[in-house]
Amino acid sequence: MNVLHVVGARPNFMKVAPVLNALKSRPHVVQTLVHTGQHYDANMSDVFFEQLGIPAPDVNLAVGSGTHAQQTADIMTRFEPIALERKPDLVLVYGDVNSTVAAALVCAKLGIRVGHVEAGLRSFDRTMPEEINRLVTDQLADVLYTPSEDGDRNLQREGIASEKIFRVGNVMIDSLVKLLPLAQRQSRNGLPGRYALVTLHRPANVDDSAILRSILQSLLEVNRDLSVVFPAHPRTRQRIAEFGLNAGQLRVLDPLPYVDFLGLQSRATVVITDSGGIQEETTYLGIPCLTVRENTERPITVSLGTNVLVGRDPDKLRAEVSLVLAGNAKKGSLPPLWDGRAGERIAALLAG
Repeated sequence: MNVLHVVGARPNFMKVAPVLNALKSRPHVVQTLVHTGQHYDANMSDVFFEQLGIPAPDVNLAVGSGTHAQQTADIMTRFEPIALERKPDLVLVYGDVNSTVAAALVCAKLGIRVGHVEAGLRSFDRTMPEEINRLVTDQLADVLYTPSEDGDRNLQREGIASEKIFRVGNVMIDSLVKLLPLAQRQSRNGLPGRYALVTLHRPANVDDSAILRSILQSLLEVNRDLSVVFPAHPRTRQRIAEFGLNAGQLRVLDPLPYVDFLGLQSRATVVITDSGGIQEETTYLGIPCLTVRENTERPITVSLGTNVLVGRDPDKLRAEVSLVLAGNAKKGSLPPLWDGRAGERIAALLAG
């Protein structure tokens, strides 16, 4: 069996690693790892791949940045010859980046079977490019691997046949479980005993000067009671400078490698974020998470986990931080099948 994996950004590598490793034990499975180069990440060094237990990609399409249309078209143009040359029995795509939908479109037109890992997630907000990628990919996929029950329901409501849907759990949690012991051995580097860990990168939050100013002001107010540690995404740092905004006394750091960031996250008093993956990780870690968004494609982190949607309401953010500091943070529980074995379940379904 010839399986080709397509990834495009660091979170995809966190998702592909458990599946790659689980399929290694199946001698009849030949695997190819294709990196589209959608995102260049200086932190994706050889050490990163070694920590995940995966080889460097077999193919790098080196697409780079661009508009959504340009990037998607470039990935399709460069991926099609690879698909024709390698003749995979199945192409696995991951998450909701442009590489995911681009590869699915190419395969659908070539008659190559597609499996979507992390299928069925929905924010019900079509202003998010990722939501369009999720909707289209799931309609094209032949096999859909969901992380939670809400994913199953979403797909069935959209007319996807039940026999194509397999709930396997969350592959991101597999990688977290694998790397958490290493992360917790990382140095604290003089960090305060208690701190709020912040990440912001979504265009809706950082590309509008008024919105970004309001969020920074809220964080500065939080910082009076709880030190704020802010590994700033390059896009966010650029916007802060471009808009002439003031990060004041916030401890702004350069982006961190995954293991270092996971160590910070595991020790945080509270995490304030607009990232989907971090909502999942904090739920597993039992860390309070305040999401600076009006919606989430991962509602199980709200219904079962530690996540609270605070939107862009500074009063709600401050109120939730106060609850955390008073010891009254939301107590979550672990969603079913978030046990570090999702990759093995996918491998068993694929190759027995």
